[in-house]
Amino acid sequence: MTDGVEELAAHARDTHIVVVGGGVAGLVAALECAKVGMQVTVVEASDSFGGAVRSAEVAGITVDAGAESYATRGGTVRALIDELGLGDAVVRPAAGRAWVAGIPGVGAAPLPAGSVLGIPDNPWGDDVRRIIGWRGVWRAYLDRLRPPLTIGHERSLGALVRTRMGERVLDRLVAPVTTGVYSARPDDIDVDFAAPGLNSALTRTGSLAGAVAQLTGARTGAPGAAVEGLAGGMSRLVAALTERLIALDAELLSSTEARAVAARDGGGWAVSIHAEDDPRVELRADAVIVATPEAIARALLSPSVPELSGDAGEAPMVEIVTLVLESRALDAAPRGTGVLTVPGSFSAKALTHSTAKWDWVARAADGLHVVRVSFGAQGEEPATARLDDADAAALALAEASALLGVPLQPGDLRGAHRERFTQSQPASVIGRAAASAAARTTVHRRPGLAVVGAWVAGTGLAQVVPDAVNEAELVRRTTLFGAPPADSTL
Repeated sequence: MTDGVEELAAHARDTHIVVVGGGVAGLVAALECAKVGMQVTVVEASDSFGGAVRSAEVAGITVDAGAESYATRGGTVRALIDELGLGDAVVRPAAGRAWVAGIPGVGAAPLPAGSVLGIPDNPWGDDVRRIIGWRGVWRAYLDRLRPPLTIGHERSLGALVRTRMGERVLDRLVAPVTTGVYSARPDDIDVDFAAPGLNSALTRTGSLAGAVAQLTGARTGAPGAAVEGLAGGMSRLVAALTERLIALDAELLSSTEARAVAARDGGGWAVSIHAEDDPRVELRADAVIVATPEAIARALLSPSVPELSGDAGEAPMVEIVTLVLESRALDAAPRGTGVLTVPGSFSAKALTHSTAKWDWVARAADGLHVVRVSFGAQGEEPATARLDDADAAALALAEASALLGVPLQPGDLRGAHRERFTQSQPASVIGRAAASAAARTTVHRRPGLAVVGAWVAGTGLAQVVPDAVNEAELVRRTTLFGAPPADSTL
């Protein structure tokens, strides 16, 4: 028995895994391989690791420049955080509702409390009526009167809401949520992925409002918050991952471009690389995990997996402009922790008042205010895309003033930072999950290849992290114990 364990350990030490892409998905997959003794090399084209999880210093304050939180569902991200010794740094956002701005004839109002993706459980509620008006309330009430013949069979969120509750609920409540959260139009959102159980509850209750009430009632009293963050910023997760990998003797190569992935004669893979300060042009590997955005992954893998040679599809471009402001008008958090917008009403799609949302940011800012303004969604170029940094900050300041309903002047600005992301299409977009699953299946047919990241897992750490863990486990098994059955979907 001991000999078998020692032989397996030696086999692991002799196995080399190359991970292309140093975002969280790539780092997590690398860690899963490194902690069983495998040799691991992570290749990252940019000069830093973390992908969409990154920080910046603005006016002397360290802020999240990308992802600022993670969804708690599933518990996998929290388990990783605890494993990395960051459990004591976990923080929860302040209580309070998001607002929606750009409501015709109203301006801005808090989103209703009892809702799923903006769909209200009670159209007669004062907080709903304030947004959709009496005309919208009466139209939404028809949801209760519609016959149940087609209930439970609508796939498109937009079509479902439009048919059941009308355009005002769709445009003023649902669209701000899907645009702000998913960067996608309601018509393109798959109900079963974005709101699991909603169609089934609709069938049981006979109305969309009743279905929402059933879902919100089921989660009432559930422990914990829907999202959590890290005091000091989510980039602490990236730092902890890289530190753990280095401690496990993994090789981390930044500013190194992976140019090709090819099968080697006799088995294994070769990753062609280019770096200014690295004489190597090729890394040999027993397995390669590609953790890049979709377009890059397809370009790297399509020579070996021809089925991936198709178009990557529309990927929303998003820009986040973070402002540090000195303004007494913001002390009272006039619009709570954040604002979503009715599409077409503002240049920005959403705003987060970080010092109102996160206690650690408020302490770090020490009397200043940190505000994040987001631009860009499906089918549109961010309004900041063609602006220089100064003009982008000026636009973000003007949008923040309008969204928060307070006068903000250029003299209030103490610093600004902008980040641009190519956001993968969410798994909740109709057809996206099936397409991603099909792409992964074709990759699995080539032993020693795997793909991870938001384009196959879905956006958000709560989807990316467990997916990367599962794929790394598949790579470990196939390299150490042999290929799984041909029909394996693990």
